[in-house]
Amino acid sequence: MTIENQHDLDAILAIGRIVAEICDAMLASVEPGMTTAELDELGGQMLSRLGATSAPMSCYDFPGFTCISVNEEAAHGVPGARVIGAGDIVNVDVSAERDGYFADTGGTTVVAPVAEANASLCGAAELALERALAEVRAGARINRIGKTIERVAKSHRLKVIENLAGHGLGRSLHEAPESIVGFYDRKDRRRLGYGQVIAVEPFLSTRSTFVSETDDGWTLDGDPDSRSAQFEHTVIVTDGAPIVATQGRTAA
Repeated sequence: MTIENQHDLDAILAIGRIVAEICDAMLASVEPGMTTAELDELGGQMLSRLGATSAPMSCYDFPGFTCISVNEEAAHGVPGARVIGAGDIVNVDVSAERDGYFADTGGTTVVAPVAEANASLCGAAELALERALAEVRAGARINRIGKTIERVAKSHRLKVIENLAGHGLGRSLHEAPESIVGFYDRKDRRRLGYGQVIAVEPFLSTRSTFVSETDDGWTLDGDPDSRSAQFEHTVIVTDGAPIVATQGRTAA
């Protein structure tokens, strides 16, 4: 969507604060011995308390309030009986709707003891998001986002997961512009427009460049020995630095 008035702006910022608060709380609550279902239940309780609705559940009948992906899982992990263990890398992706407006955010944490490789992966993904947001302004080519993410990945000897991407949102969870990829696509001639609402989300990996759906019909993974990290913000395009709707997130 494109922000057209103060009401639009206020509503996107309001739902952005909600998903940011939930994502931060869930990441802070990750500990060994808990199941992903228990972590998801925290997200569900907060959504109810804050007057919002899970976007993946309401839009796609996803079997969870949030997406929680562990270790070899890159995205869309289904909460369930999986027990989070020491040293695991855990991604939480929270998207929600309130009053007809949507926002989307995500982050990754590592359970202690933290392996140096996992810490480096998360740090690189955070940096990729920060650098990518610096490319977001009205009139800029969308492919500059991917070019910047790819540059960060290469500098850290990591891979970009090429079939996971950012997207437009606002009045629904996924809108135009679609496929804001994390690599440089020289054929993409699209430009960002003033007031557009987009989700920027780098997916960096130690081994995998592509992921595929598992038997549960939702979870996406690649190489079984691969680890990945994702950080995501919902932002509003301006003539200068973007407005970060999910400002509560500590990623950027």
